[in-house]
Amino acid sequence: MTFKKSNFLKEMSWTRFEGRKKDTDLVIIPSGAFEVYGYHLPLGTDTLVSVKIAEILAERVNAIIGPTLEVGDSTALEEFPGTMVIKAENFKQYLWDTVKSLEKWGFKKFLFINSHAGNVPIINQVARDLQSNSEIQCAQIDYWRFIKNHDNGIIESGELAHTHASEAGTSVMMYLYPELCDLEKWVNEPPKTGDDYPDIIKYIPFSEKTDSGTIGDATLGTKEKGEKLVNRSVNRIVEFLVESWEIKELEEKVLEV
Repeated sequence: MTFKKSNFLKEMSWTRFEGRKKDTDLVIIPSGAFEVYGYHLPLGTDTLVSVKIAEILAERVNAIIGPTLEVGDSTALEEFPGTMVIKAENFKQYLWDTVKSLEKWGFKKFLFINSHAGNVPIINQVARDLQSNSEIQCAQIDYWRFIKNHDNGIIESGELAHTHASEAGTSVMMYLYPELCDLEKWVNEPPKTGDDYPDIIKYIPFSEKTDSGTIGDATLGTKEKGEKLVNRSVNRIVEFLVESWEIKELEEKVLEV
């Protein structure tokens, strides 16, 4: 049996990690959620996507992938079966202990690949505290919001393409995990109610917005759209790492879009 080399810290022996650590101080930390994601996509969609994007990136820039924070604060969606909740204060402490352990072993560049909106402010707090050490650099990719900036000519349903389990998210999953997409069950479900005050932050249970867990037209999703969204996003992140953090790309390879 051929030994499999891996960029995941959890798959390395301590001696292999010690060797790899000599070549990089960049660690990628994926995070996501366990929550309803339509009738057609798995509860762990957020986490699955963040891990796969981290894996693709690590191959390009010789990064090590640290622990995955699989469950976030999905309180607003907890009426749907299978949804799990880690309270914000617990998520923050777990993340803090994780990054401090990684800092101990010499990591100085922390890239958070996060696919759950509820995790964003918590990661921001931890990153700012971590950067109190002047040698540390942090950046967060809020993935579902990030790809909205790079969807020109790809998506068809406008703003609703990037809502929950809709065109964009479905397309990305069809590309990354086609075997987990139950397309016989996808739906086109507009929001149940409008919002006359979009400029005001409100705290509305998700069940008041959707019956299925989808908001928008999932049926417009395609594998081809997902591939383009993923490739554009990865290219952009690699560009940032090379230009801003002076990370050396293992092999210059701009993914086709």
